[in-house]
Amino acid sequence: MPSVKYLVIYRHKKKYSISEMCRFFGVSRSGYYDYVNRMGVPHRHEPLAGMIRECQGRCGRTYGYRRVHLWLMREKSIYLNPKTVLGVMNKFGLLSEIRRRKKYKVMGGQTHRYANLLNRDFKADRPNAKWVTDISYIHTGEGVLYLSMIRDLFDNSIVAYRTGAEQSINLVLNTIKDALQKEKVAAELQLHSDQGFQYTSRAYFSLVQQYSITPSMSRRGNCYDNAMAENFFSILKTECIYRHKPKSLSEATNLIDEYIWFYNNERIQLKTMLTPLEKRRQFA
Repeated sequence: MPSVKYLVIYRHKKKYSISEMCRFFGVSRSGYYDYVNRMGVPHRHEPLAGMIRECQGRCGRTYGYRRVHLWLMREKSIYLNPKTVLGVMNKFGLLSEIRRRKKYKVMGGQTHRYANLLNRDFKADRPNAKWVTDISYIHTGEGVLYLSMIRDLFDNSIVAYRTGAEQSINLVLNTIKDALQKEKVAAELQLHSDQGFQYTSRAYFSLVQQYSITPSMSRRGNCYDNAMAENFFSILKTECIYRHKPKSLSEATNLIDEYIWFYNNERIQLKTMLTPLEKRRQFA
């Protein structure tokens, strides 16, 4: 980079000729003197970097440049090219962490199977029309914490979730009951899951029948059929769990509680430019 070469020239200017060093490094003398004149002068993007630093502090340094760009417009009324925001984030070390890929597992032991009614149609025109659900593993210093959650495809909000030290059928059933107590489901509700043993159990079958829920199920071994559930777990782990590395089950539970509140209430979505709660309120 030219700035590195200019710095080397500046540090050795008493020992060697500036003209000779510029020729040696293939840079211009005018460029070098411009660099020298700028030394000690605050960078012109320092105020913007400060605002981005505030944004990353509020979101736990989870926003990429697109969400930071939206945040600047919403919170600071600053309208810039998103690539400018990316450049400043890169220059001042304000980039978010890179998302890790999810490893998928297939579980068997089916009792009840259901058709793949969702069929990767991950759009809903109203709340509580299409829910997706799944269980994920949260590794801690004390062992594995299991997280069961339900996500609404209308606004991508987390409608309900439960954590537990065991991967039980009751963990799933209680998550569904929590969601139905919280939300008023006025019309047909489709609930999509993978073929995990909890979702193929007789107890699950009885519960969806009791509440007139229409079950939908991914094809065997096809993780993409439930991609929106897997997507949330990827976001949660990358932006929260992997960064904090919880030492205990209780610490992991607290982190999940805090992150899901942030996700539903404050995390801006790129497609809608709204938080899940804001989009849900718009419909109401």
